[in-house]
This record gives sequence, structure tokens and C-alpha cells, in this order.
Amino acid sequence: MYTVFAYQVSSLIQVREGKNNFKWELLFSDSDELFYSYSKEKFIYIFQYGMVSFFNMTTNEINAALDEIKPFCKDFFSDKISEDVQISIQPNTLKVEFEKVILPEIDEEMVRLVMLNASQSVALDNYSEITEELLIETNQHTLYLENKGKLDISGNKLKRFIGKVLNIKNKISENLYIFDSPEITLENEQLNKLNHDLKQSFDLKDRYRLIHDRIEIIKENLELFKDIMDHKESSKLEWIIIILILVEVVDMFIAKLFF
Repeated sequence: MYTVFAYQVSSLIQVREGKNNFKWELLFSDSDELFYSYSKEKFIYIFQYGMVSFFNMTTNEINAALDEIKPFCKDFFSDKISEDVQISIQPNTLKVEFEKVILPEIDEEMVRLVMLNASQSVALDNYSEITEELLIETNQHTLYLENKGKLDISGNKLKRFIGKVLNIKNKISENLYIFDSPEITLENEQLNKLNHDLKQSFDLKDRYRLIHDRIEIIKENLELFKDIMDHKESSKLEWIIIILILVEVVDMFIAKLFF
């Protein structure tokens, strides 16, 4: 029995810089990912969005690898979100079960797909927590609006909140390829089936849609807040103009009355 461990270790890993410094055997790379052979039948998968996945590595080996990766991380997490998947080898068998995958052999592309989907699952857990917290905060503002008939958030804070939501939405869109399949699966029916079954087992698509729906709800609320804020500012500006006109009229009246 072998184990895949996937960790969210930071908000960003500089894969290009790391690629020039990591000494492991590089098996695959692109602008967002690095897939290494650590030693015989041991693999490391590094993702730009802060995920690292390990296959068949001991705790000491994982910690040693993380120490090498840490200098290339932005905001390294002390508390890591993680997930593990058990892999067993049975000749002529390819099957995905709950938290367990059966492979016919230790094939690096098959192992890579398991590591990829496990990493996507952990990333979804992270984004699910973030969007849930944002939705709770948004609901607090809508509840105040319902009870008081006004917003309890300043214009500057609202703008920062909107920027935070948009940044998270962009990160999810850029880093998660839930609906995309790796190119290798397009050329191999067995790998394509494995990838499809893994996505179903981890429930990646439904979890992604839930996160996406939360963000859309938050965006709709923030757009409403912005409209209310703009209307408030517009009304304030109108009153300032009215007051200035009145002051000018009074000033003209006084000037004609006394001069």
C-alpha cells in the first residue's frame, strides 16, 4: 500500500525559481507545475498556487523536501490543509474507490493524475473555507441593512472587500483546472478513465460549482452595496450643490439689500 499526501503549504510557490534550484529529477514542467522523481517510486508534485503533493515518501523525506521548497513560497503556512489517498497495486486492475485508488502498476502518469486530483481537492477545501468566511461577513452587512436601513461599511472598506473577492475569484479561475483534462489523458483511454473517475470520487466539479455560486452571491450583494453607496454619495453631492446655490442666492440678496 502506498500513500499520496497533498498539502496546501502557501498562497504561492515560485515554480520558475524553484525549477532552477531543486535537485530532484524533473519529469514534467510548465509555467504552473513541476513534477519530480524524488527517488525510485517516489514523486513530488509542486503547483504554483501553493500546493505540494508527495507519493510514497516518509515523514522525514516530506519535511526535508518542504524545507527545500519553503524559500520559494509566499506566506508559508504553519497549519497546512491536507488530504491523503491510499494507492494499492493489483495487476490488470484500475479502480477508484472512496479515499483509495487501485492501479495495475506504479506508472508515473497514473500516479501523477492521483496527485493532481488530490491537490485540486485540497485547494477546493481551502477556497471553500475562504468563500464561506466571505459569505458570512457579507451576510452580516445585509442583516444590518435589513435591520437599520443603512450600511455599516465605509466606501474604502467596501472597495477593499470587493477587491478581495475579485482576487479570490481570479485565483480560482487561474489555478484550478477542474473542468480541464491534462493533455496526456487525451492520448490514452486508460488515463482518461482514471482522471474522470478521480474527479467523480473527489466530487471536484460539484464542489467547484458551490464555491463559484458563493462568489456570485457575494458579488451580487457587493454590487448592491456599491449602488447604495453611490446613491448616498450622489445625494450628498446634490445637497452640497443645493446649499452652495442657496448661500450664493442669500449672499446676492444681502448685497442688493445693503448696497
